[in-house]
Amino acid sequence: MGYLLLFGAIAAEVAGTTAMKYSDGFSRLWPSLLTLLGYLVSFWLLARTLKTVSVATAYAIWSGVGTAAIATIGILFLGEGMTVTKAAGIALIIVGVVVLSLGGAH
Repeated sequence: MGYLLLFGAIAAEVAGTTAMKYSDGFSRLWPSLLTLLGYLVSFWLLARTLKTVSVATAYAIWSGVGTAAIATIGILFLGEGMTVTKAAGIALIIVGVVVLSLGGAH
């Protein structure tokens, strides 16, 4: 159940960050409110996750997967360019999350 909550937290954080892109510096009401809601839900679910998953593992997965997802959304939907450096960075994030997850399960 902890990992299901964690992936909900990641989805909420990604939604909040994506909405932030459209908030125009928090000058547009609805995207700004969606940003706030996304982060509130994300932190609430992350806190619930920490009841059953170690903080190192949960935070590594939450931040790493969220960062890789936002970078991918930027490339696929927001017109941000893909470079070899950016692809390598995303790959390293994913590898790091996997390594921390395997090592932090104890």
